[in-house]
Amino acid sequence: MKIAMPYNRGRINEHFGISQEFVIFNVEEGKIGEKKIISSSDLQHNHGGLANLFIREGVGVIIAGGMGPPMADALRSVGLEVITGASGDAEKVTSDYLSGQLVTSSIGCNHGCSEHDHL
Repeated sequence: MKIAMPYNRGRINEHFGISQEFVIFNVEEGKIGEKKIISSSDLQHNHGGLANLFIREGVGVIIAGGMGPPMADALRSVGLEVITGASGDAEKVTSDYLSGQLVTSSIGCNHGCSEHDHL
């Protein structure tokens, strides 16, 4: 299984749609293995492009902080599990998810965006 999340200096980037990097953790037998950082600088707010990027990378789970409904819908439409409301150190969040201890809040994109449409 592969788990991806928006990434900024070791932590989950709070805004999924503008993250310039994503980290992908490869999980085998319930343990975190290889970590890969991928650039998404040309895909900011590109719902379909990001979804396809994750599919090409073999990702099955997306863990994020804030995410607008259109992005979440685009990811789910290609079969990805989407978990929002997470924050903190990316590796710890992954570990907490794997152990069933991940604590999330029910936040979406709530930063007062004016540069894009969340309808």
